[in-house]
Amino acid sequence: MGRSQAGGPVRWPFPEQFRSKHCSFAAPLMPNTSTSPTPPPSRWGALAGLLTAEAVGGALVFVLAFGVFFYLAREVFAEKSAVFDNWGFAQMDRLRAAAPWLTAWVFRLTFFGSVAFFVPASLLVPLVLHRRGFVRYAVELLLAMGGGLVLNELLKAYFQRPRPSTALIYQYGLSFPSGHAMMSMAYYGCLAWLVVQHTGRWGWGIALVAFALLIGLTRMYLHVHYPTDVVAGFAGGAAWLVLLRTGVRLFWKEENKM
Repeated sequence: MGRSQAGGPVRWPFPEQFRSKHCSFAAPLMPNTSTSPTPPPSRWGALAGLLTAEAVGGALVFVLAFGVFFYLAREVFAEKSAVFDNWGFAQMDRLRAAAPWLTAWVFRLTFFGSVAFFVPASLLVPLVLHRRGFVRYAVELLLAMGGGLVLNELLKAYFQRPRPSTALIYQYGLSFPSGHAMMSMAYYGCLAWLVVQHTGRWGWGIALVAFALLIGLTRMYLHVHYPTDVVAGFAGGAAWLVLLRTGVRLFWKEENKM
């Protein structure tokens, strides 16, 4: 029962039973304004946001590829071991003796890892991507090939390993790591990632990586590279792709913030 401004009791327009049953004024519905503001994300929270499946997978690939390359370099140049090379050449010689018709196809396949193929392909494909609006993809592919070429030449100049004396065809240059294997992994591996990222078609991505592996095997088949050269080339190409992918993501993220 309230009171009026004159001091008398306020007469409610409804009976007491109605008021008690249908009108509850004891707990009015008011917005809760006493909640504390959301604290800003911590540095650890921001770091955890970067640990996506792609980032974790890329880190694992990089560590594995770097470990394989380091192990092979140690085995070849410090331990002077030729066990894996001899075994790999023996397998390829056995294959060539069992199926000599493969040699003609090997020559065709190895072309797709040569300079004669990669120079126009590394220019035309990024140009097509750029014209279709995929600027970032074009930049990634260009950097994959340009940086991979420079890295391969630097590694060859550092290790100074001659080519095998049993080569079936003449090839100029040094041997470790294989340029065909490394550049094929850089080119087709980059294409595989772009295809999976844009279309989600893992089958195409796996096929492109498998094609790069076959190109590397042709170098062993022809004895123009030691098996350790080829595997080291694959590892170097994979490690370079992970570094490139990380750098491009960070750069593009910063560009979008500006």
